[in-house]
Amino acid sequence: MSTSSVSLSPSPSAAPATPAANAGYALLILTLINLVNYLDRYIVAVALPGIQQEFQINDTQAGLLGTMFILVFMLASPVGGYLGDRYPRRLLVAGGVLLWSLATGASGLATSFAALLIARAVIGIGEAGYGAVAPSIISDLYPREKRTRMLAYFYIAIPVGAAAGYGLGGWLTQAYSWHVAFFAGGVPGLLLGAMAFFMPEPKRGAMDGPNAETKLPFLVGIKGLGRNAAFWAVTAGYTLMTFSIGGLGFWMPTYLVRERGMLADDSGFRFGAITAVAGLLGTVAGGWMGDKLDRKREGGGLWMSGVGLMLAAPCMYLAVNLKDLGLTFAAIGAAQFLIFLNSGPINAAIVNCVPPAFRAFAMGLNVLCIHLLGDAISPTLIGNIADASSLHTAIAINALPVLLGGVALLIGARLFRSAVPRAEATA
Repeated sequence: MSTSSVSLSPSPSAAPATPAANAGYALLILTLINLVNYLDRYIVAVALPGIQQEFQINDTQAGLLGTMFILVFMLASPVGGYLGDRYPRRLLVAGGVLLWSLATGASGLATSFAALLIARAVIGIGEAGYGAVAPSIISDLYPREKRTRMLAYFYIAIPVGAAAGYGLGGWLTQAYSWHVAFFAGGVPGLLLGAMAFFMPEPKRGAMDGPNAETKLPFLVGIKGLGRNAAFWAVTAGYTLMTFSIGGLGFWMPTYLVRERGMLADDSGFRFGAITAVAGLLGTVAGGWMGDKLDRKREGGGLWMSGVGLMLAAPCMYLAVNLKDLGLTFAAIGAAQFLIFLNSGPINAAIVNCVPPAFRAFAMGLNVLCIHLLGDAISPTLIGNIADASSLHTAIAINALPVLLGGVALLIGARLFRSAVPRAEATA
């Protein structure tokens, strides 16, 4: 088996022309689960001032709530991906959702900072059982020429779920307490977790033609992935982007309260509404344009993603340096639109550049990388910089990783295009 045949999936011409008959139902369940996933992640961001007040913790300690979740999530994700390439993926999805939903409810029961940290760690284990396998399921439900759009629909849940987390968390924290916000966040996942047990399980490689590799020895797959330059360039860009937006999403509501004088529920509602609108429009536009550009040339969607990140960087810097609050929110909206353009194209590039038998593990490894060097460290690092200087300065510095991420994705687009002819020649 040649290295090139391992590194990229078969030619798009070999894929079936139509999606699976039950694809829409499975995509709906996975998307709703992803929405609840991000709702839970961002409740803690808007509840942070109340948590800090109750447990008397500083910004560096508060940042550990984000870091603890991400550390466990990223370390468990390759394990989830390994299992997802070998066992029924719907069972991993269902079990993971139920576990993290129970842990979300347990977060509301926490009576100490240590107990809350443990609950956030368990949430990371549950989400790892879902996050690594969901994109591989979608790639087996839809042909390659439609994957960017379908993955974009799946990732619409990120801005909508984040907005719901900001809005619901802000309202419940202000009206009741942050404990109640976590109780409410755990209920939808319990229902969706039960529904996931009955979700269709597509055959691996069903949409990649008769020659698709659906069984691959683990060490052979690792060797091919290690030589897959396109995968690593995309992962590098994704990591830089994740570092920046992870820290921004965690700290921006607190910044608006502390340095702009807004109430917690008002900051959560406004920031959440902008995230929902800009993220929804950006994700849909990115999916549509990514498919269109990919049909014109290999790596076209990645090229668009790189340009989008390079344009988002100055918007992020302006967001905390503009005096007028309205202009600040406008800059935040523009930055989020340009960043969310990438949701579909980046993840489609990852599943397209590895064989079907290794997609779940590749996604899990990608999750490990983007969080290990991304948002696992950015909330705590930003909190540390804020303690030493100011939260304004810490957030302003965040624009640099986005700019560098754009450069990495442009390099990835070039590597992706040059790799495709070799893959087709050996398919």
